[in-house]
Amino acid sequence: MLLSKFFEKLVKTMSVTIPVNVDTPYDVVIGRNLAKEVLQQVLRENTTKLLIVCAPHVSNYALECASQLEGLGYEVSTQILPDGEEAKTIEVMASLWDSAGKFRLGRADAVIAVGGGASTDVGGFLAASWLRGIDFIAVPTTLLGMVDASVGGKTGINTPVGKNLVGAFHSPRRVVVDLDRLETLNHDDYRAGLGEVVKCGFISDPAILSIVEANAEAVYDPRSEEIAELIERSIAVKARVVSADLHESGPREFLNYGHTLAHAIEKIENFHYRHGEAVAIGCVFAAHLAQRRGMLSEAEVQRHIEDFSVLGLPTFYQGAPIDALLEVMLSDKKVRAGVLRFVLLDGVNHPVTVKVNPQEVIDCALSMGMRQ
Repeated sequence: MLLSKFFEKLVKTMSVTIPVNVDTPYDVVIGRNLAKEVLQQVLRENTTKLLIVCAPHVSNYALECASQLEGLGYEVSTQILPDGEEAKTIEVMASLWDSAGKFRLGRADAVIAVGGGASTDVGGFLAASWLRGIDFIAVPTTLLGMVDASVGGKTGINTPVGKNLVGAFHSPRRVVVDLDRLETLNHDDYRAGLGEVVKCGFISDPAILSIVEANAEAVYDPRSEEIAELIERSIAVKARVVSADLHESGPREFLNYGHTLAHAIEKIENFHYRHGEAVAIGCVFAAHLAQRRGMLSEAEVQRHIEDFSVLGLPTFYQGAPIDALLEVMLSDKKVRAGVLRFVLLDGVNHPVTVKVNPQEVIDCALSMGMRQ
């Protein structure tokens, strides 16, 4: 018992807490070997049931968490989701609502989502929609989920029209980032998560870019100080923006840098294209668009290309023609009154949202060598 208390204390001293100051404040706790130790700390005193939703590749980890929580006296039901974006459908949500009903999940109970961004999107939307909103805890296990999807309270699913068009803002009670989970990721998923990390560097924190440029090889070591700092800095960027603008009425849109084209690529590729890779391409495209407007220099565009490329991320797309991509872009949630809007940089770390004529997008794409 004393040894257990010692390790519990050790875990706490090695963790970092980043507050997200929204209407219902919550913390993002970052550390190693900590997920199971901190889950129960934020549950309500009258919570009796926990519904865990998880991605298939972390089902053993989720069941391990469930077993510990059952040992603490909670009744736990674990639902394994389809993999990736296949989980974000109305059919999956309907199945989860049925499961919540059969489990008799009550207003004082909670949903815990374990997995990547798709899992936390679905788990969060389940919590937001069940009984008009119950507690939610996010346990992201992918790099992309840690730095992006699980922080900020955005939840939702996809439709045949586009990505994340149905959802709700629903803040978690806590986000638990266990860095040990990085060691379980395959190379492609790890690399894709870095797309959102570099994006944060361009829109807000130049130290992120400096770390990548100084030692890209160390970034791929899941136990390195470099990746731990990159994750902490990226989460801090998102926490600051979300704290200032929860409902995406202003500055929060800046987090969508690169996403207008990225979401179009994902949709047209039937969501088989990794999000972080699409974001890398989208950021480089946005940089070219900004250069054509005189907002970025050629050197700043080249920095985009180099910082994504040095991590093995793509910077150019030659799949579907730009006309087809543009048609999808015009369905993007950033479109207002039929006007296409892009987040661009007016100099590195100075994002702005601008109206863009569709012909301007086509001209930029063709100048880069994309197909029409």
